[in-house]
Amino acid sequence: MSKLKQLSGSDVIKIFNSFGFVIRSQRGSHVKLRRTTPQGEKQVLTIPYHPSLDKGTIKAIIRQASRFISISELHKYFYTD
Repeated sequence: MSKLKQLSGSDVIKIFNSFGFVIRSQRGSHVKLRRTTPQGEKQVLTIPYHPSLDKGTIKAIIRQASRFISISELHKYFYTD
């Protein structure tokens, strides 16, 4: 069974940069990432910029991102095999 990796906010931002998301803004400790699809749709993710993210927070980020990116693509970045 796969286990969630321990990640920081910085790690998660790097993961989503590889999917084409760029930092749009930051308010406090939360960073907004955005990418625009070729059809002009804006996709936004909000990531806490903390040194260590709780497992529940990582799961929420995965759930949020799964609207735009398939779970199978995200799995290798967030889970150990």
